[in-house]
Amino acid sequence: MTAPRIAYVGMTHLGLNSAVAAAEKGFSTLCYDPDADLIARLDSGDLPVIEPDLPELSEKNRDRLTYSSDASDLAGCDVIYVAPDVPTDDRGQSDLSGLDALIDRAAGALRPDAVLVVLSQVPPGFTRARMRDGLTLYYQVETLVFGRAIERALYPERYIVGCADPDIALPDPLRVYLEAFDCPILPMRFESAELTKIAINCCLVSSISVANTLSELCEGIGAVWSEIAPALKLDRRIGQYSYLTPGLGIAGGNLERDLATVIRMADAVDSDSDVVRAWISNSKHRRDWAARTIRSVVLEAKPDARIAVWGLAYKENTHSVKNSPSLATIAQIPDADLVLHDPVVPAEAANHGRSSQAADPLAALAGADALMILTPWPAYREIPPSEIAAAMAGRTVLDPYAVLPIDAAKRAGLDYHTLGRANTV
Repeated sequence: MTAPRIAYVGMTHLGLNSAVAAAEKGFSTLCYDPDADLIARLDSGDLPVIEPDLPELSEKNRDRLTYSSDASDLAGCDVIYVAPDVPTDDRGQSDLSGLDALIDRAAGALRPDAVLVVLSQVPPGFTRARMRDGLTLYYQVETLVFGRAIERALYPERYIVGCADPDIALPDPLRVYLEAFDCPILPMRFESAELTKIAINCCLVSSISVANTLSELCEGIGAVWSEIAPALKLDRRIGQYSYLTPGLGIAGGNLERDLATVIRMADAVDSDSDVVRAWISNSKHRRDWAARTIRSVVLEAKPDARIAVWGLAYKENTHSVKNSPSLATIAQIPDADLVLHDPVVPAEAANHGRSSQAADPLAALAGADALMILTPWPAYREIPPSEIAAAMAGRTVLDPYAVLPIDAAKRAGLDYHTLGRANTV
């Protein structure tokens, strides 16, 4: 058959990156969103999200990408993905109203032989409840990672496809599209696919919790976590790609949402979910490491200390501040005098009454008694510790993600604190 025409509905982070990846694979791709102003921005090359390689690939594939706010244009497409980001509240509850509105809008515009695929993350039972006569509907598990979205979209490990009946072959347009990415395709029931996404995130949380729990133990007994992690990665039962880097708890939104979903489902069927509650508790404890440490080593002795903060985004290479450990830390030191820097996030995002924004990382250090590196942006790794020491008034550096070379930081005379090793190691 001829190459299918693909559409992505909902031009937020997931939909936009997925659409650009489809175009990079050679498919004519429609980018649809009902927001005409957003479509005009995209059509002019003004991208609303920060992702490595996204601007370059968007421009490279300009001839394959069409932007539209007219739903009738979806009638020219063979496979239509509904892929808006799904917002969550402080309890990990998803707001699915926007997704439902886009499903209804897309379903009303499709040809009878077209395929509709829900790509946004949804709770088990969602997709089957949206089936209707005359609609060919599937659910596909998304594995987007902020800061690596294009890479993940172009080189998937596998496709997990939820089906009303997994024994029925996938429609040709969907099959041809997925096969172009040269990875295993795993059809399964709607509910199995929806729960698979949650299962993946629970396994990631388990690895994160192990790393955070035992790296804190290292800090107390003189072991060094960075020496232990390589041994775990060489164990085939764990693997080299495991989430074994300690950090400030579980950030972003997807992992916390899935933990909250598991707890709600377990409560509903009278199942035990205490291990999940323990992961959440462990995450909150580790998230507060920076606030605890800066209070004990600086603010208790000098309450009016000036603190430089590098990084506000919840992780590097993204503009998202959803559940950002940096913002959580800043909120716990409301009386500190802060100077903030982030390559893409403005200081206003911190909502801190005694903060200001620095034009560059070194400018933030002027007169600072301490530095906290709370997002491991690549640009921060390029700054020599000797320059940091020369620019600061004090010597305290909190670097949970080990952005700075540890030996160089020590040689520069910095009082260096990181996760997974004692301050004196």
